Amino acid sequence: MPLRLGVSLQPRWPIDDGAGALRAARRAEDLGFDHVAVGNRLLDSGFGLDTDPFVLLSAVAGATTRLRLLTSVLVAPYYPALVLANQAATLDVISGGRLVLGVGAGWNPDEFAAVGVPARERGARTDDHLAAAKALWTQRPADFDGPFTTLRQARLGVPPVTAGGPPVWVGGHSDAALRRVLRFGDGWYGTGADAAEVTDVRRRLRDLAGAEHADRLTLASAAFLAPPGVPAAVPPPGRPLGGTAPTPASVADDLGRLAEAGLTFCTLWLPVAAEHVEEAMEWVAAEVAPQLV
Repeated sequence: MPLRLGVSLQPRWPIDDGAGALRAARRAEDLGFDHVAVGNRLLDSGFGLDTDPFVLLSAVAGATTRLRLLTSVLVAPYYPALVLANQAATLDVISGGRLVLGVGAGWNPDEFAAVGVPARERGARTDDHLAAAKALWTQRPADFDGPFTTLRQARLGVPPVTAGGPPVWVGGHSDAALRRVLRFGDGWYGTGADAAEVTDVRRRLRDLAGAEHADRLTLASAAFLAPPGVPAAVPPPGRPLGGTAPTPASVADDLGRLAEAGLTFCTLWLPVAAEHVEEAMEWVAAEVAPQLV
């Protein structure tokens, strides 16, 4: 499968009435990108777009027809399992099956304190909530017994349109995260991974589960890209694609290496101001994408 590119709706959109984010999503669809992604922050992070991903991606679903919708990533412990399952199923339905549920265990101690969830329980709660959501998406009625969720003859209010529920990409690089990928995920989702790290993750997944089981998984990652000539709003938090002075050839080379390592989806995190995001996407579509095989 050729490498498919998406665009993150971070870091610098002021939310205002959401028109800028929706315009960017429509332009991404017109340019042939595979997906747009929205992160999950509850408190002000200084990035400008600290919105609920389900709410914003619902608006994107109504403004587009083909573009897939990725939560990048949803912090599963913030949401009770039934709420998470129902919100994801609702977005899956109204988008016509375009949701990809990227999930992680989270890290922000201030947000965990604010929602009343002990940070030390984040891994166990993520496992519990994903298992319960899977039960609700696949069984009607569903029974489930977990450390944080109990269901008896539960019928989810909105069954997903996607058989088995939306695909789940599990974020994280630890052994616990990779075991979570194998238990609950349809794919692994990294952040700023280079080809060597993708190769290592693939090897570790095979070591944990065997090649037959591991190789069925999608490998995806976010990557940072600062197109030349486009003013940056914030510095990339990691090494950008193509280096500090990227060219179409150097960016395409980095993406090609990721594809050779097994990556099939790459979400581009563009550290540019809102008024320049369409310019940045157009550069990728015109100069880089045609070089990808």
